[in-house]
Amino acid sequence: MRSAWTIPDLVTASSGAAPRHGCGQTMRQERESAALLFPDQFLWGTATASHQVEGNNTNNDWWEWEQKGRILDGSRSGLACDHYRLYREDFDLLAALHQNAHRLSLEWSRIEPTPGFFDPDAIAHYRDVLEYLRRLGIEPVVTLHHFTNPRWLSAKGGWETAEVVDAFGRYVARAVDAFGDLVRYWVTINEPVVYATKGYFEAVWPPGKRSLRRLTRVLHNMILGHARAARMIREHSPRTDVQIGVAHHLRVFDPYRPILPFDHFVARTGEALFNRAVLLSMLDGHFQFPFGRGAIPEGQDTLDFIGLNYYSRDMATFDLRHPRSYFGSFFAHPDRPKTAAGWEIYPEGIYRVLKFLARFNKPILITENGVADERDELRPAFLITHLQQIHRAMQEGVKVQGYLHWSALDNFEWSEGRRLRFGLIHVDYDTLKRTVKPSGELYARICAMGGIGTAMLQQYAGSASFA
Repeated sequence: MRSAWTIPDLVTASSGAAPRHGCGQTMRQERESAALLFPDQFLWGTATASHQVEGNNTNNDWWEWEQKGRILDGSRSGLACDHYRLYREDFDLLAALHQNAHRLSLEWSRIEPTPGFFDPDAIAHYRDVLEYLRRLGIEPVVTLHHFTNPRWLSAKGGWETAEVVDAFGRYVARAVDAFGDLVRYWVTINEPVVYATKGYFEAVWPPGKRSLRRLTRVLHNMILGHARAARMIREHSPRTDVQIGVAHHLRVFDPYRPILPFDHFVARTGEALFNRAVLLSMLDGHFQFPFGRGAIPEGQDTLDFIGLNYYSRDMATFDLRHPRSYFGSFFAHPDRPKTAAGWEIYPEGIYRVLKFLARFNKPILITENGVADERDELRPAFLITHLQQIHRAMQEGVKVQGYLHWSALDNFEWSEGRRLRFGLIHVDYDTLKRTVKPSGELYARICAMGGIGTAMLQQYAGSASFA
């Protein structure tokens, strides 16, 4: 059964400000008795992306893609969650759930609908969005590119063309001029490897091409675009505490048959290409990818923090039927619990990738972590077990600044359409009514407490089949 909380109830309860750690004697007592405490300044929040929640983003390449019937469940983003209109109510809801941070993306196609023209109404809208978050005491984490491109850019070749770097830099400079006083945390690009792989290898995202050479060119340009964005942020931001990062999707790659050297080779190859190549180019300026080895000096030392998106693990095995993927086959472990998306639930994986990232000596912000779960049966234990592993890594010295759960709201899940629900808050797509799920209530207690209680661990971590 879902919670009886709905938007009107919670807006009334929030009174415009989010309660924090120590609000009330009960919460203080729970924090003092919590089994796993996180630092006082830890960021607790959720994440969204503009195209998935705002609705009516008619001027980007994803909208065009949807009209061609390329979505698996036949749906289209359409009005989505109508967050463009309902953002105040949604943010009131997050504040009432004790969240102190929220990651959102700017929609480039709204801000710059035609090349070089910046829409004052769109800029005013996003400024109000960010000011409202600040008013509620919620730290905005702003993503500049989250998978969508303006249609005019797509028509010119998108990220395949060298001109995209100048175009992206121009847009970023204008965004920082408009919003820089309100934003400390900037995420330049969301999941560049996923963007390139889905659009230029699997051909299930726009522009629907299959070419390793094009894929490599896109990644090269995204690294340059990130570097240009980092420069623009540093030059245009009025803040002295500005932090620049990238949201990088990391997965664990393990050999399915550990006794076979070829399976180890496939796992190492997957890890090198998916996890390391782009990230290392933003740290040391060297890019190593098929058809694209060499120095990219512009990328060197352009990260103040690393944004981590973690969801799952892939098993890797040698398979002669897959020459395009270096004779590698990647799949979810057949004997482990899986999400509605078919991904393995593997909490220890977030500990493993955090330990990997720790070697780069950069603060880490978990910018996405979540589970596709229609009935909210897996999400409570998913939350507890992943936070447990994050706490474990932090106890071993890994510098984690915060945790932003994916997602705040059920939303349009790209090529999967509306069939996958990642939200802590249920959205009825017919009425747009928001209803907090039990996992959302659980996360609210975690946020308010600043940690995980003993009873939570016993109830969820102790009995979960994937703990």
